Amino acid sequence: MTALDSEHRHRVTAGPDDRGRIDAFLAGRIPSLSRSRIKALITAGAVSADGATIVDPSQAVKPGGAYSVTVPAAVPATPRGQDIALTVLYEDLALIVVDKPAGLVVHPGPGNPDNTLVNALIHHCGDSLSGIGGVKRPGIVHRLDKDTSGVMVAAKTDAAHADLVAQFQARTIERAYGALVWGVPSPAKGRITGNIGRSPRNRKKMAVLRRGGRNAATNYRVIRAFDGRAAQLECRLESGRTHQIRVHLAHIGHPVIGDPAYGGRGRRAAALGMPAHQALHAFLLGFHHPETGEAMRFTASFPPYFNGLIKRLEAL
Repeated sequence: MTALDSEHRHRVTAGPDDRGRIDAFLAGRIPSLSRSRIKALITAGAVSADGATIVDPSQAVKPGGAYSVTVPAAVPATPRGQDIALTVLYEDLALIVVDKPAGLVVHPGPGNPDNTLVNALIHHCGDSLSGIGGVKRPGIVHRLDKDTSGVMVAAKTDAAHADLVAQFQARTIERAYGALVWGVPSPAKGRITGNIGRSPRNRKKMAVLRRGGRNAATNYRVIRAFDGRAAQLECRLESGRTHQIRVHLAHIGHPVIGDPAYGGRGRRAAALGMPAHQALHAFLLGFHHPETGEAMRFTASFPPYFNGLIKRLEAL
């Protein structure tokens, strides 16, 4: 059994048949803490067995042993919360799903210290963030490029974060994107493969590499063609590499319209009244709820810039 007192202390008693590593055992008994978090607490001296501090996460479980796990209060996040408008598609105590607009960076970094999705989530979620790894921050499990819009999920708890990360690593997440590209791919339905890594010519860009890189696969199908000049595609990912869809489509000669990095023919896109970014929108995200196991599926309508570009392409 477990108990949680006012000091945020979990108490767990091992049964006569309990065996294995202590970190795995405690993670199984305390769903709110991931195994990696349990390991960190053990190495920090926050776990004891019958009053004696445990220092080795691989220590064997002692049947009948009484274990205590002290979880310190989550420290304030380094990024500060900022009141940035969010379109929330779903939210509960474990996670939040939002429709990220184009132009919003996901995580603070060089050149973007604030005004990011993380800053917005810290402000919006407030005390409902129980802390990821002991820090009161949202758990980012996947990303969209700054100028790619669409559905994103973020975890609020350690356990939800670990479960969602595992789903992404197992490639059981359903992700679909809408893209407007130059030209019409042939065949109308296909699978693009090719390892993706840093471009040897420009380290700020990614590229399909003959050697090295990480394997990647993108499935596409043509939704509609615009007089042979452009097309609307649906793309589904088998992997999640940086800039994957943009790189793969450019690799087969059909770059995303407006893409400033991978040959989106900027002047021609500008003539269509296209914003100075790629026409790429993550319209669907599906996963299993990390606590209930329920299958969840969220969609985000195509933004005005995307629909406006379609109308201009129809008029070509």
